[in-house]
Amino acid sequence: MTRKLLIIIAIIITVTGICFAATLSYILFVPNVKENVTDILVINKNTDFKQLTDFIQSKGILKNNRTFIWVAKIMKYDKQVRCGKYQINSGESNREIIRRLRRGQHKPVKFTFNNVRTKEQFAEKLDGIFFFDSNDFYKLLNDSVFLSKYGFNTDNCLAMFIPNTYEIYYDITAEEFFEKMVKLYGNFWQGKRSEEAEEIGLTKIEVSILASIVEEENYRNAEKAIIAGLYMNRLHKGINLCADPTVKYAVGDFTLKRVLNSHLETDSPYNTYKYAGLPPGPIRIPEISSIDSVLHYTHHNYLYMCAKEDFSGYHNFAVTAAQHSANAAKYHRALNRLQRSQKK
Repeated sequence: MTRKLLIIIAIIITVTGICFAATLSYILFVPNVKENVTDILVINKNTDFKQLTDFIQSKGILKNNRTFIWVAKIMKYDKQVRCGKYQINSGESNREIIRRLRRGQHKPVKFTFNNVRTKEQFAEKLDGIFFFDSNDFYKLLNDSVFLSKYGFNTDNCLAMFIPNTYEIYYDITAEEFFEKMVKLYGNFWQGKRSEEAEEIGLTKIEVSILASIVEEENYRNAEKAIIAGLYMNRLHKGINLCADPTVKYAVGDFTLKRVLNSHLETDSPYNTYKYAGLPPGPIRIPEISSIDSVLHYTHHNYLYMCAKEDFSGYHNFAVTAAQHSANAAKYHRALNRLQRSQKK
């Protein structure tokens, strides 16, 4: 082989290398997302690389789908597709997109919830927080077969959730989220609280149901244990709870200022004027402080309560029906005066 031929071969190799490097640099770093595009790419579990690339192509967000596939294979992403919800932005290169997809989203998310009355509200709290669809979780809360595996039903399942701040992985499924909540529920009731529930003669679910009523009566901690004691007195004496919040729940309107006789006729197991004992499920997800107020309820002789006439949110408590009637009369006079002044 002559010197001239060796030089020619070297030049060819060099030029080829430069061309390859330039091509590789181009497909790696040149923007491949179309201009003015911001899109969310949702990759479900068990999605393979072919399904993913077909989906991306159908969305029409890339300038060149072929270069994306090349880079994905070079970076070995085709062997490790990860589920998640990813934002794709205008001007991003194949390398930027694939690095984000490769990292996945198996990371903890801080999730805080409180002030929840219904399954619908709880599902709304979850919307967009985790990878799973909040509607899938809502369906679980209405799946009696699924719930029965954990000792709950469609009426009382909200008793399982303990309001707090939790760290939970983003890419969790709806079923995994539920099982996580079941585990946290077990941890919450493990030991002392479970023993205290037995001591007062209530199951854990019954404690949560009563706590939800107490909290609706007054969210202020100063009165919770007193209210809990009042309802425990009624339960022990076999007297209907006659709790206005349960009627509001049965009617479907928590904004009611006055519970009328027509409301009391509502035929619902949640109407504690009509049906004895605790309702079949909580009327909200009670706070920890409300649960503890039931477990440590105040021992007294009160059987009746009525909102104070100063509209402070606190109550007048009574032992006899006569005392209660006097307190109720004061409240209704004050309410009538307020309504008249608002009409002026």
